[in-house]
Amino acid sequence: MNAQTSHDDHPRPAARRPPRSRAAWGAVGVAALAAAAVFNARRARQAERDNPPLGRFLTVQGVRLHYLERGTGPVLVLLHGNGSMMQDFLSSGLVDEAARTHRVIVFDRPGYGHSERPRDRLWTPDAQADLLAAALRAMGVAQAVVLGHSWAGAVAVALADRHPDLVAGLVLAAGYYYPSARLDVVALSAPAVPVLGDVLRHTISPLAGRLIWPRLMRKIFGPDPMPDKFRAFPREMALRPSQLRASAEETAFMIPAAAAARDRYARLRVPVAIIAGSGDRIVDPDDQSRRLHADIPGSTFECVADTGHMVHQTATRAVLAAIASVTDRAAGRVAAPTNSSGDILSPPMQTAGAIPGAGRQVQGSQARPVAPPAKAAGADVARVPQVPVRSQASPMPSAGCGAEPERTFSSIRRPTSGSTDFQ
Repeated sequence: MNAQTSHDDHPRPAARRPPRSRAAWGAVGVAALAAAAVFNARRARQAERDNPPLGRFLTVQGVRLHYLERGTGPVLVLLHGNGSMMQDFLSSGLVDEAARTHRVIVFDRPGYGHSERPRDRLWTPDAQADLLAAALRAMGVAQAVVLGHSWAGAVAVALADRHPDLVAGLVLAAGYYYPSARLDVVALSAPAVPVLGDVLRHTISPLAGRLIWPRLMRKIFGPDPMPDKFRAFPREMALRPSQLRASAEETAFMIPAAAAARDRYARLRVPVAIIAGSGDRIVDPDDQSRRLHADIPGSTFECVADTGHMVHQTATRAVLAAIASVTDRAAGRVAAPTNSSGDILSPPMQTAGAIPGAGRQVQGSQARPVAPPAKAAGADVARVPQVPVRSQASPMPSAGCGAEPERTFSSIRRPTSGSTDFQ
């Protein structure tokens, strides 16, 4: 009896059941990812059908590049930023306006738009510069002014440094040139990680991209609102898994590429115009563009007040003015700013004039008159609208591009009286 009682005091443990619930949830998760992959693949194919190639194709170094040409005259090459494609420049109005006086060549950089991005190499700024140099030579281009926006500013600088015979001048817009601590780089680089990144960019990343798109537009355009003209930009093309890989890879390269390029800037011997928005929420214009201006002898710096990272979209006239300035300086129609001994000034400052070079170039208390840009044969420089310039005595914007007393540069205020700036 006692033995029986003792046995009853210790009930038998319940039999373990197989973890069916965990397996079921796992199956649901796999099915959801598979469904998302199918959905995203269909959206990507539909996006490519809805947005067929706008230009031509050129295969160079085993890579099929998509490019567009318009206009005649001095060659201007436009390189878009991370996550973008040629439609960014087209929607801005920059291509049509620049084509009045230039032969404009716009590329879809590797992995963007309709250009390929093979996985047989790392697509650093140097690799892209070498590819684009080969493409331009294959197209019969002897020299070109190159405009690089944002991440592509590093490609433009690499192109000028590695292929100096090919680059007549640079326009660097809202670029990232010096390494800095950026937590956003870690998260945005995830789709570039092998295997895990491939899963993400085919499943979760496109869906997340659609959800955060309005917030992203506010960030890249702010403090400006997104202009109506940018609605022509094909969002679904930017959210394809293939393009998300290119974007994530370039985000991962951003800091090491900037660290590797620091010694290049002082070596540049071509006309360089640097332009940035004072309210840029992507890169700090003081830490990046203004600092670059101090490191490149003879460069000019235009700080556009009250505009953000997409300066070519929201201050198109200012960018056109920078292109006109570099083109004229490259052709020898406008001299680089110098002091009384003939030495190139660094950094120069512009205090007046609608087009860079039309007014006075100033370094400290030294100033000398500079003739307005000459009108080239067959070119209509007058078509570039005037951009009012904020004088150094005027209050500076409270955001970026703040001046220290010993450093001078120009700051442009965007037109506000009835102008929509190509919007």
